[in-house]
Amino acid sequence: MSNLSNQTAETKVNAYLEEQASLDTLRFITCGSVDDGKSTLIGRMLYEAQQIFEDQVASLRNDSKKMGTQGGDIDFALLVDGLAAEREQGITIDVAYRFFSTDKRKFIVADTPGHEQYTRNMFTGASTADVAVILIDARQGVLTQTKRHSMICSALGIKNIVVAINKMDLVDYQQAVYEEIESDFRSFAEEMNFDTITPIPMAALKGDNVVERSQKTAWYQGPTLLGFLETVNTQLSRIDHALRLPVQWVNRPNLDFRGFSGTIEAGAASVGQKIRVLPSGETATIESIVLFEDNLVKAEAGQAVTVTLDREIDASRGDVIVSADSPCEVSDQFEVQLVWMDQEPGYIGRSYWLKIGTNRISGQITDIKYKININTSEHLSATQLELNDLCVVNLQVNHPIAFESFKDCPPMGSFILIDRMNNQTVGAGMIDFALRRATNVHNQKLDVDKQARRHLNGHTSKVLWFTGLSGSGKSTIANALETALHKQGIRTYILDGDNIRHRLNKDLGFTDADRIENIRRIAEVARLMLDAGVVVLTAFISPFQAERDAAREIFDDDEFIEIFVDTPLEVAESRDPKGLYKKARNGQIPNFTGINSPYEIPQNPEFHLKTDNKEVDDLIQELLTQMEFRA
Repeated sequence: MSNLSNQTAETKVNAYLEEQASLDTLRFITCGSVDDGKSTLIGRMLYEAQQIFEDQVASLRNDSKKMGTQGGDIDFALLVDGLAAEREQGITIDVAYRFFSTDKRKFIVADTPGHEQYTRNMFTGASTADVAVILIDARQGVLTQTKRHSMICSALGIKNIVVAINKMDLVDYQQAVYEEIESDFRSFAEEMNFDTITPIPMAALKGDNVVERSQKTAWYQGPTLLGFLETVNTQLSRIDHALRLPVQWVNRPNLDFRGFSGTIEAGAASVGQKIRVLPSGETATIESIVLFEDNLVKAEAGQAVTVTLDREIDASRGDVIVSADSPCEVSDQFEVQLVWMDQEPGYIGRSYWLKIGTNRISGQITDIKYKININTSEHLSATQLELNDLCVVNLQVNHPIAFESFKDCPPMGSFILIDRMNNQTVGAGMIDFALRRATNVHNQKLDVDKQARRHLNGHTSKVLWFTGLSGSGKSTIANALETALHKQGIRTYILDGDNIRHRLNKDLGFTDADRIENIRRIAEVARLMLDAGVVVLTAFISPFQAERDAAREIFDDDEFIEIFVDTPLEVAESRDPKGLYKKARNGQIPNFTGINSPYEIPQNPEFHLKTDNKEVDDLIQELLTQMEFRA
């Protein structure tokens, strides 16, 4: 009898586990303005769905008495607000993820912060969500942060929105209040890309319309929140899409095996399928699909696999394997929607790392088309990006990449921007489309190339990039070095900061944005002159490491030589040949490097010249001794 009971229990457990494994998973996000009740709502859902154990309930009751906000009653927000700082302040700072399930579906919910300064965290939570639950305090109505979060949800392609009009108990469950807020939100959301908007009146703290229908809102005939979440259809057609498999790494365990590993982001891969590798465009046929020790005939979106091909092709991390008959686009310039997530402003021309899929490349904003006014949806002009700005910009990367519009295939159209100096994420965006000129303009192959020009000149070409404070001696040393090289029969040209600003860059000022553009232009001019076979000497303050790194990146490894002319500020200021430091100290010159604008000391220059204790001739001799220009 005992064995029979054990078998019956085991059968029930196995049946339950099998049933749970067959359920699909819905990812949703709760968002809205601060103190709208997001954490309380999730806590109530977990409690009502019986997803917390008895000891957790006891602990929750105890914590509610100590630090709750409900006068000794259960404070459901404490189930989610796990960080000590959040409990002390009564707000959500980080993104809190919770998992629960019902008989109909499994759920992953992201509780995101409401405060404006934590908008970047909200973006993180929304980036993988299928549904957004936007809470609105019935007493407050639609607020600025409600609009901000709604816009982000729309930009991220979330199609199904629940407008949870919360705290209805504090307005006596008045239908008129609910209808007014619903009308305001629908008017605001008219231009957004939502497929469905489902308003639900609720009181999360009391449980009204969260899991069970409330008798206090008899006038409401729609679904409860859990009822909606259990039945909403969010199945994206990722499996029906054409194959998209970004290469994460080349799997080469031995000489007899070479495969390409990665997660299928869309579509399906089958043995015998014709594929194309982008951006190179090479084609092949899938020979096998390996999943650990198993060989598959077919793999679908969401599976991490290794594929082998019927012939050797050149592919590496960042490339994308696609259907040969349905490839995605390749470009190096895009119009994108961008959320700026850094305290430091974003500038046109500044170089950032762009990470899209498995690819990390150098990119820069080439134009800020407009920023979006959160209150009015008005398009505003801008010259730089500030924290939490929502904007549309043009973006350029340093070589073509495979992509799709975010709305057609989110994994192939979403990216982040990373600061090159501190590796912090500064922005996140979605590709709308490629700019036409990026796909219509190609490099023209010329018969006379850089090597031929160098051979004719009898010497190699390089860029000698002098950087340092104003008055450090950059121009003096560059001029003396050019004279010495000229005597040796080496063709040279100096690009001097002051001279260039008389003509090519006369339209630029000295703001950070203008300095960045100044250096970008000079680097491009220097590249053209190097291609002509000339040794180029540039003498610019070039105060920012990111721009110097970006300049270096457009040259081959041995072509760019950074020379840090290291002069202490007090020495440079004592020289002050143009009287600029004095004017800057008096407040007559804003944005002057070293006084009221920073100079970022080079990290790894090829040459470090200390000018406060050496003569110019000695410095020139030091450079000539260690440089080689002859071909």
